[in-house]
Amino acid sequence: MKTLVAGGNVVTMDPVIGDFGRGDLLIDDGVIVEVAERIEVSDAEVIDASGRVVMPGFVDNHRHTWQTAFRGVGADWTFADYATVIHGMLKPQYRPEDVYISNLFGRIEALHSGVTTMLDWFHAAQTPAHADAAIAGLRDAPGRSIFCYGAGYRTDQPIETEVRRVRALLPDDAMALGLRGPDETIMDNVVADLKLADELGLRVSVHVDGLNGRRPITALRDNGLLRDTTTYVHANGLTDDEIQMIADAGSSVSISPDVELKMGFGQPETGRMLAAGLRPTLSADDVPAVGGDLFATMRTAYAAQRGLDGGLTSRDLLAFTTVNAAASVGLPTGSLTPGRAADMILLRIDDPAVFPFNNPVGTIVTAAHPGLVDTVLVAGRVVKRDGQLVGVDLSTLRNRLLESRDHVAAAAGFPVDGSWRR
Repeated sequence: MKTLVAGGNVVTMDPVIGDFGRGDLLIDDGVIVEVAERIEVSDAEVIDASGRVVMPGFVDNHRHTWQTAFRGVGADWTFADYATVIHGMLKPQYRPEDVYISNLFGRIEALHSGVTTMLDWFHAAQTPAHADAAIAGLRDAPGRSIFCYGAGYRTDQPIETEVRRVRALLPDDAMALGLRGPDETIMDNVVADLKLADELGLRVSVHVDGLNGRRPITALRDNGLLRDTTTYVHANGLTDDEIQMIADAGSSVSISPDVELKMGFGQPETGRMLAAGLRPTLSADDVPAVGGDLFATMRTAYAAQRGLDGGLTSRDLLAFTTVNAAASVGLPTGSLTPGRAADMILLRIDDPAVFPFNNPVGTIVTAAHPGLVDTVLVAGRVVKRDGQLVGVDLSTLRNRLLESRDHVAAAAGFPVDGSWRR
């Protein structure tokens, strides 16, 4: 059965097709086949999009989903606090079942907020069973997910056997390598990890910064390790020449503006990336410290950069979280273009928060929020309808997440009420 999404205000994020004040989209076998002002078809299920804006689903290319159970506990933390609690106190207490429910609930949270594609940057694999539980949590959520794995399993030993094992469990487009960067391990390991990624056809994501005089991109370049399949996360404080190296290699950058500003990483490098010819992408990073929706992430990035130079537009921000982010993970999503996967969201535009809906892209970026996400389709399948996730027992999942949180917190001796102080 074909699906016709009919009568919506359509923001395609395709510069050739443009937008429609009133438009239709035809989906066949999970793929967009036509976008036009009106489409006549008799053999399709119809989704009434009147009173909705239809747009590509968000793509979050960097989220540590295993931390979902501790949402908000780090609202006032520095990065040192985060490292002490999350990695030093809590992570050692995680059982595989704790990883599973956090990954499942966290992926559902992202989907509920309009994130149709999410890269789970997993660095809590104390054992292979923890990695398997993380994968199972993603599989049991009805979204498009990429398991980013490698870093966090071992810092000073080869990880090839484990990465190969996990690679065999996942479809071709559902895994990336989380690279142990030159600040985390010896260069021989970095070289070996990237050689493995090349062999297995894996895209790569790595945390980097140039703080305290570090020059990680130079170290990678000098060893012939720059790739157009690598995403550099954060990248705060990199020198201009290192940013240019990233651009020249055709790599991408994922900026997490809320975390970077709050935790002391420095100013998000959005403007400097644009100046070098890069198209940045945006990510939520972690929910102990910040919100997990990309509406808020866009607003922070927009305000932070506009306050410096006034150069960004709202359409830039929407591209950072859709078409640019989709390109960074190598998936055919991110725009409502015929031939691309039918990953899209419908937002209510009659809500007082966004009404009247005068400037679609500007209003989405400056005023929209997760509560407006009415319908979500992933590969043409409706996974959220009329504001409710389809086939998801949230009550049971909430109870399981609370039980997990309480177990981990008790084992670590950590209060979850925000009273912890270093």
